[in-house]
Amino acid sequence: MKASIWTLSAVLVAGCATKSAGTYQVGATTGAADAATALKDHADTLWEQRGDKAKLEQALVKYEEAYNANPTDRHVAGRLVRGFYFLGDAHESEKDAKLATWDKAISWGKACLAINQDFAGLMEKGDLTEGEAAAQSATVDDVPCLYWTASALGKWGKLSGLAKTLKHLGTVKAYITTVEQLDPNFFHAGAYRYWGAYYSAAPSFAGQDLDKSKEYFDKSIEMAPDYLGTRVLVADYWATRTQDKAAFTENLEFVVAADPDALPEVAVENRKEQAKAKALLANMDEYFAE
Repeated sequence: MKASIWTLSAVLVAGCATKSAGTYQVGATTGAADAATALKDHADTLWEQRGDKAKLEQALVKYEEAYNANPTDRHVAGRLVRGFYFLGDAHESEKDAKLATWDKAISWGKACLAINQDFAGLMEKGDLTEGEAAAQSATVDDVPCLYWTASALGKWGKLSGLAKTLKHLGTVKAYITTVEQLDPNFFHAGAYRYWGAYYSAAPSFAGQDLDKSKEYFDKSIEMAPDYLGTRVLVADYWATRTQDKAAFTENLEFVVAADPDALPEVAVENRKEQAKAKALLANMDEYFAE
C-alpha cells in the first residue's frame, strides 16, 4: 500500500511542467518506518520554534525524513504543506524565494492528498481534475492537505501573475469549497477567511464581489476573533480595494495592540501578522489615493 501511495504522489509531482505549480521533487521513500516516530517527534519539537526561520527549516528537513520513512502519516505530510507555506509567507521576502517555497508546499500537498487512496485512485484513472477528485473523495482527514495546498497555490498564483491565477482558480475553489463543507472551523474559520480574500482579490470578470468579501471576513472574525491574520487581510485586500482608509487603520491598529498569545497554538503566526500590520501601516500612503 505504501508503494502505491508513493508511486502516485511521485507521478503527480514529477508530471508538472517546469513553470507549473508543484514542481518540487519529493524524495524517495526509505521504508525505515521504525525511525519515523523519532523523526516526527524531533520535527514537532522544532516546529514549536517556527517563528525562527532556521528552526522551521530544520523542522521541515526532519518532517521530510519522517515522511520518507512513513509516507502514510497525514500529520507529517500536512506539516510539510503548512510549513513550506508559512516559510514563504512569514520568512521569505524576495519573490523568487517565496515562489520556490510555495512550489514545495504545493508539491507536498499533492503527496499529502495521495495518502487518501480514493483520491489516488480517481487521479490514476485520469478522468477528473484534482479539484473534482478532491470533491468526490476527500474526508475530514484531508482538510489540512486541502487548505494549505489551496493557500500556497493561491499565493503562488497571485505572485506569478494573472494568467497563473486563472489557470489554477478551479482547483483552489474546489479545495476551499470542500474544506468549508467538511470542517468550516478548520484553522480558525480558515475557509471563510479564504473566501473573503478571494472575493476581494479576484478580477471583476472572475467574480470579484466586495460585499461578499466583507461578509466572509466578518464571519471568519466572528468565529475566530483572536486569530489576527483575518483582520490583516481585511485591511490589505478589502479596505484597499474599497479605499476605506478608516477600516484599514482600525483593523491594523487592532492587530498591533492585540495579545498574540490569546490563541497559544498560533501565537507564532499572530506575531508574524502583527509584523505585517506594522509594515502596512508604515506604508499606508501607498494604498490610498490623495
